[in-house]
Amino acid sequence: MSAVSRVLMLALACAAGPALPQEKSDADAEATLSAVVRVRARILPDARTAQTLGARREGSGVLVREGYVLTIGYLVIEAEAIEVTAGDGSSAPATLAAYDHATGFGLLKLFAPLSGKPLPLGDSTALQERDAAMVVGYGGSEALNLVTVVSRRPFSGSWEYLLDAAIFTYPPVQNWAGAALISARGELLGVGSLIVPDAGGAGTPAPGNMFVPIELVKPILDALIAHGRAPGPPRPWLGLYAEELRGRLFVARVARGGPAELAGLASGDIIIGVGGEEVASLADFYRKVWARGTAGVEVPLRVVQGLQMKELGVRSIDRLEYFRRKPSY
Repeated sequence: MSAVSRVLMLALACAAGPALPQEKSDADAEATLSAVVRVRARILPDARTAQTLGARREGSGVLVREGYVLTIGYLVIEAEAIEVTAGDGSSAPATLAAYDHATGFGLLKLFAPLSGKPLPLGDSTALQERDAAMVVGYGGSEALNLVTVVSRRPFSGSWEYLLDAAIFTYPPVQNWAGAALISARGELLGVGSLIVPDAGGAGTPAPGNMFVPIELVKPILDALIAHGRAPGPPRPWLGLYAEELRGRLFVARVARGGPAELAGLASGDIIIGVGGEEVASLADFYRKVWARGTAGVEVPLRVVQGLQMKELGVRSIDRLEYFRRKPSY
C-alpha cells in the first residue's frame, strides 16, 4: 500500500470512528485524492474584481464529472486563462463553463482529459455538528487535514450572498479556496470558500473555515453544464457591499459603475429599509430585495446619507452582466 493511501485510510478511519462503512482499498484511496486538482487563473486586465481578488488566483477544485471541475467561483470569475493541474503533475487548459452567484460555485470545462476519477457527491444535509470530515486541497496527502464540523448555520456575505446552512469546520486550514470537504465514505460534501474568525458561531472566537454545501449544486449541475447557468430567472443585484455594525446596516463600498453607485449610494450610507419595510440584518435585507422580483426590477431603498433620510430607486441587474468576459473571435 502506498504512503498516500495509508495516510488517507487512517484519516478515513479517524473520521468515521469504529463504524467505518467498509475498508478502503489502496485504489479507492488513490482515486479519492486524484479527484482534487489545482486551479490557476489569470484574470482579464480590465476585470472588475482584479482590485479586490487579484489578477492571478490559485486554489483547488474537484473533478465531479468527466471533463468538469467544481471550484469556488471567485477563483475563476473574469478569467482570461485557466490552467488545471492533476495530482500526477499533468495540466490542461480550461474554460469557465458556469458561475452561479447564488451558491458561489464555479464550474470549469477541461479542454483535454486529465488523470483523476470524479468524486461522488455525498449528502451534505446529513452533516451535523461534531461530525468529523477531511479537507483535501491540491497536493495529495500533504494537503489533507482532519477537521470537525463545529457549526451549521446561515452565512451572510457582504457581497449580496446568503447561505441558509453553511458548513463551518475547525481547525482552520490555510489552503481553503476550492478545497474539498470529504466524508468518511470518500464523498464530496462541500467546497471551501473562506477562513473565518468565529467558526463556532457569534461570540466564539475560534478560527475555522466555511464550506459551501454540495447539496446546493446537485439540482443545478446538469443545467450549469448544458446552459452555463442555473435554471430560473436571476436574482436582482444592486452592486453594494454592506456590513452590520452596532445594529445598523452600513454600506462599506459600492461596485464601480454598478446599480447602487448609479443610483447615488456611497460608502458610509446607512440602509434603513426596502420600500416601506425596515431591515434588521444583512439576511433580512437580501431577502427583502430578492422578494421584489427578478433582475431588472427597481428596488426602492430608504437610506441615511449624512444627516438626511433619502428614498433611492436602484435599478437592479443580473450580476453576470457586470463581469468582464473574455472576448471571443
